[in-house]
Amino acid sequence: MRPVLVTWKDDVRGWHPGQEWIWRCGGLGVFDPGINALSILTHLLAQPLLLEEAHLFIPVDCDTPIAAALRLTDTQGAAIRCEFDFRQTGPPTWDIDIETDRGRLVLSKGGAVLHANDRTIVQGDDREYACLYARFAQVVHERRVDVDLAPLRLVADAFLRGRRTAVAAFAAAGEG
Repeated sequence: MRPVLVTWKDDVRGWHPGQEWIWRCGGLGVFDPGINALSILTHLLAQPLLLEEAHLFIPVDCDTPIAAALRLTDTQGAAIRCEFDFRQTGPPTWDIDIETDRGRLVLSKGGAVLHANDRTIVQGDDREYACLYARFAQVVHERRVDVDLAPLRLVADAFLRGRRTAVAAFAAAGEG
């Protein structure tokens, strides 16, 4: 496997309007959607992922990041970059781009669309929440626990080890 680029960018005002919890201690900021990308990534890649470096961009009036850049690796030395940003306007960008010896694999639209070497392989509907809620119902019905802590561990590591840069206030832009 060659470099992997995760680009997960959307508009917080469209997806979380007026939701102040996301900016306070205990909230995840941009990692609220970013953890979705990390969930897909940790499921796709065979080796455990490790955080090498994190850079968090935190509005001066918030406790959590509005953007983050992560550098990850696995036990085989894969180079993985993640770019999360809540400041994008217009349609969201939810892409995972993987270069391999056999070509390029791109998951887009949050995993609903799969391209291999510029050919569309899967053109699925956005069923993320419908599938998630069905899975919750099944797990509750079966009285089981089904938890993958790997994505949350990466987010926690980013909060613990990430370099912080203060950026413009979020509330000054009209919300917060």
